[in-house]
Amino acid sequence: MTRKPVALGSIRLLVLDVDGVLTDGRLYFGADGEELKVFHVRDGLGIKQVQQLGVTVAVVSGRRSPPTIQRCRELGIGEVFLGVEDKEKAFSALCTRLGVTPRECACIGDDSPDLPLLRQAGFAVAVADAHPDVRRAAHRTTTLGGGQGAVREVCDWLLNARRVRKP
Repeated sequence: MTRKPVALGSIRLLVLDVDGVLTDGRLYFGADGEELKVFHVRDGLGIKQVQQLGVTVAVVSGRRSPPTIQRCRELGIGEVFLGVEDKEKAFSALCTRLGVTPRECACIGDDSPDLPLLRQAGFAVAVADAHPDVRRAAHRTTTLGGGQGAVREVCDWLLNARRVRKP
């Protein structure tokens, strides 16, 4: 990564991929073909905490998924884009609509469809088990893998950057 990351305290929008970031990337199907997903509860708490500080959280995923819609509803994530073929276009439209520059965004990804977002984001994050190309494009890599609390780790970075230190 040659671009310098922005200060974490300036982040106004956190953009998340789903499969491989909010989940471990594996796809589960029940006997009747229903899709099942496993989300980490700590990621959810971190998301709620950064939202309370005024950071908007968005989900941009290439797959459509009823479990993802349900989880986003539970977490109060209103910016949910599923079945997205062109993540870069969706990201640009989202930034424009919210009045946020890409430099004011942190994006978390795990594989090549996330690269266009990571290359534009002010703070690009790869989960620990991301594809090597994604890790190379990131400003920082989590110690935890996707679906294992990596999102909470990033939320903690954002929270720590905003904490007012008392003497």
